[in-house]
This record gives sequence, structure tokens and C-alpha cells, in this order.
Amino acid sequence: MKRKLIFIFLTQVAILFFVSIVAYAQGKIPTDDEVNTIAKKLYCPVCPNTPLDVCETKACEDWRAQIRDQLTDGWSGQQIIDYFVAQYGERVLAEPQRKGFTSLVWMLPVLAVAFGVVLVWQVLKNWRSVRQPPIDSPPPAPISPETLARIEKELQEMK
Repeated sequence: MKRKLIFIFLTQVAILFFVSIVAYAQGKIPTDDEVNTIAKKLYCPVCPNTPLDVCETKACEDWRAQIRDQLTDGWSGQQIIDYFVAQYGERVLAEPQRKGFTSLVWMLPVLAVAFGVVLVWQVLKNWRSVRQPPIDSPPPAPISPETLARIEKELQEMK
């Protein structure tokens, strides 16, 4: 009975040792957060404007599984993104690359804000110059007594 218990105990220790060696040999298994960090930078090939990390289609599940496999094989995040761009084109990128024609996408908002600031500054400058009253304006000319008499006469006639 005692030998049987020792045998069972040693068998269990050997199995645990074997399982831990196999798990260690497979390498680090990437977490969902690591997979989703890369998946956020890619768009679904089926659904328009849907990030890969939140899409529920079968294609996206396959892509996330492929990303997990590539991370397990030791690929870097940039290598994985480059792989998907090579396979499916730049339309899968959530953020366009900053080169060539797409650099306009990055520069246009900055240029628009700069143009708006200059435009507002010019408008305010023009308004300020128009609204200032003249500093040394001559007083209005006095009305002559003949003109006052004529105005009084016309007012009397209107009554």
C-alpha cells in the first residue's frame, strides 16, 4: 500500500514536471491585451471603418488568431502590421502612413488652423481700425438764425 502511494505521488510529480517543461518550451503565450494592441492599428477587411479589435466577424477572429500566432512565433508588432499591409494594402491601416500623398492628411488640419488664426487676426485688426472715432474732430458748425427761422416756420405750417 505504501509503495503504491509513493508510486502515485512520483507519477504525479513527473506529469507536472513534464507539463511545465512543455508549457515552457512553447514560449510565452501572448495575452488578449497584446493582441488587441496590434489589432487596434488595423481595420476589418469586411466591415467598413471598424477596428479589428472590436469586430465580431469570422474574418476578424481569424486575423486576431493569426496575430496571436505571429506574436507566439516572435514577430514584432511592426512586422505583423507590415505583413497585413503587404497582404491587403494600406486600406487595413487604422492610421495612414505619414509619407507621400497621405502626409497631406496629417498636414491639412494644421494648415487649416493656421489659416483660420491668421484670418481671425486680420478681421479683428480691421474691425478695430474702423471702430476708432477720430480724435480731433471739429465741432459741428452752428446753425444760422435764418435757417432756424425757416425751420420754425415750416414746423408751424405742418400743424
